[in-house]
Amino acid sequence: YFVLRVWVTEGLKPGVVACSHHLGRWRLKEDAGGDRWSTGLVDLQEQGPGKWFMRQIHGIEPFKSDDPESERIWWSDAGVHQNLTFPVHPDPISGMHCWHQKVRVEPAQPEDRCGDIFVDTTRAHEVYKEWLKLTRPAPGPGGLRRPLWLQRPLKPVIEAYKIRV
Repeated sequence: YFVLRVWVTEGLKPGVVACSHHLGRWRLKEDAGGDRWSTGLVDLQEQGPGKWFMRQIHGIEPFKSDDPESERIWWSDAGVHQNLTFPVHPDPISGMHCWHQKVRVEPAQPEDRCGDIFVDTTRAHEVYKEWLKLTRPAPGPGGLRRPLWLQRPLKPVIEAYKIRV
């Protein structure tokens, strides 16, 4: 699970929940790791075999650097990194990772804080194996990695779809 704020917007149909996986940048050390312009500091603890809990220590803060603008940071929200909570779902047709999550939305619990993340990596791996069984082994028909009709924002050349055996 992950805990985040709700943003009500006119851009979504009522009853639809959307969470951008481009938000939620984090780092484990104050002065190392991710870009300090966009990451919050977190504490990551293993609470049992394969069970991980992440809590934000603080969001984005001004910092000293060679760029004087880094001391003028006024924003603090680093977002919530939900990618960790979603198992890999190999698409049955293409085999590539797709976001096929069914989610449940519920109010945060009293002990929850915005930015909290919990993941059971053992269960996530089981889900991955379940979805992997739905895929077809490579190569596909005609020696293809993926169907040529698969829509891509930046479609590679035809040769990139073929597996040489």
